[in-house]
Amino acid sequence: MSRLRHPLVQVAAALLLTAPWVLAYASGAHLGNGATVLVSGLAVLGSSFLLAWGAETAEKDVPRAFAIAVLAVLAVAPEYAVDALYAWNAGAGGASTDACTQFTAAQIEAAAEGTKAAACHDANLAVANMTGANRILIGLGWAGIAFYTVWQASKTRDPAVEKRDGRLADAVTIDRSLSTEIAFLFVATVFAFAVPLAGGIGIIDTVLLVGLYVAYIGIIIRGDVEEVEEHVGVPAYFQRKKRPIRVTVVLGLFAYSGLMIFTAVEPFAHGLEKIGLQFGVPEFFMIQWIAPLASESPELIVVAVLVNKARSTAGFNALISSKLNQWTLLIGTIAVVYSLAFGAVGTLPFDEKQTAEIWITAAQSFFALSILINFEISTREALGLFALFISQVAIEFLVLRVLTVGNPEALSINLLYGYTVLYVALGVGLLYLRRDALSEVFTRATNAARTAVGREPVAIESAD
Repeated sequence: MSRLRHPLVQVAAALLLTAPWVLAYASGAHLGNGATVLVSGLAVLGSSFLLAWGAETAEKDVPRAFAIAVLAVLAVAPEYAVDALYAWNAGAGGASTDACTQFTAAQIEAAAEGTKAAACHDANLAVANMTGANRILIGLGWAGIAFYTVWQASKTRDPAVEKRDGRLADAVTIDRSLSTEIAFLFVATVFAFAVPLAGGIGIIDTVLLVGLYVAYIGIIIRGDVEEVEEHVGVPAYFQRKKRPIRVTVVLGLFAYSGLMIFTAVEPFAHGLEKIGLQFGVPEFFMIQWIAPLASESPELIVVAVLVNKARSTAGFNALISSKLNQWTLLIGTIAVVYSLAFGAVGTLPFDEKQTAEIWITAAQSFFALSILINFEISTREALGLFALFISQVAIEFLVLRVLTVGNPEALSINLLYGYTVLYVALGVGLLYLRRDALSEVFTRATNAARTAVGREPVAIESAD
């Protein structure tokens, strides 16, 4: 083995990418926006490799789904931090449903810092950041990784990619072991449609959604440790070590990469925001789209690493697991942080625009799940996911910032409602055609739950 390709050299190279950020962070040095983006971005890149290696090494000792779930939580931790900041500011500033209804949308948008109207603005930003992150994860993440997997298959010989006749017909097959993740995400998605009906995000949402995620973790952690796939490089090197060494390495990689991601992604995102604002990009657009795109980058890098190793099943496991924890833990965290800052159990308020944002986010998730429900995603389906996502963002930007139209805010909300209806209609149609696959997914998820509590699984009739 070449010395430059030795696993420890690769680990050292990844650590070296994080070194400039460690020095800048530890010294408290004030870097310019460009330098901050460069240094923190390199740290995110290096720590993403360390995180991927840690998760792959952990598969030797724990169920793969659990290792991936830990990876997903660490990868999106910065997203929790950004949302928690806005939720805290909203609660500390006294934003409540009654208080925020006293202001017009224009007053909230132009509110001076420290006012109650500004707190209402922060509450809206918390929801906008959360919905933006979730839609990016599917519209760019799921779709992009599907494209990338098919494209890389000619080099990786990924057995999960099926070559089919017809334009854009090639598909990535999803392992049926992901039924538990798909089923839990489906339940969380259906519940998300009801969240705005209570006038905000409250503790009941926290109890139900966090409880759902805890139940999911309780099931997968009791699963069997699968026969370890043949790894190469860094994970293979560490998996050959004795168990105490492996566990120490995995915990070390998780802890260090998690710390790097948590400390570096927010400055990376804010640096991009400031650069965008210098070029006249609106604040709300930066908070909803650019900042979440930055905070989702570690996860997408990790999945790309897995795909490069022909491990697309593990990659999609990470994507689905990340969506599940954002759609459950993230929403629940917002309500808890808001209540702590507010000084009492309360409900994070948001305006009609954010209601529409939550509904379109739930609808996009519903449509995406209707695609995956038969355990595959074709290039054509991935293109549909991407096209719907990017067209909505582009049209809304044109309506709000470029074109001269009467009452652009109302038109923007109607646009979101229109896309919501389209997503739901497409999803219902697909689920009807794939109703046998839907039944199989929930039967397999139920069997996983039965096995976790020591009961015998029921027979499964495959939808194929």
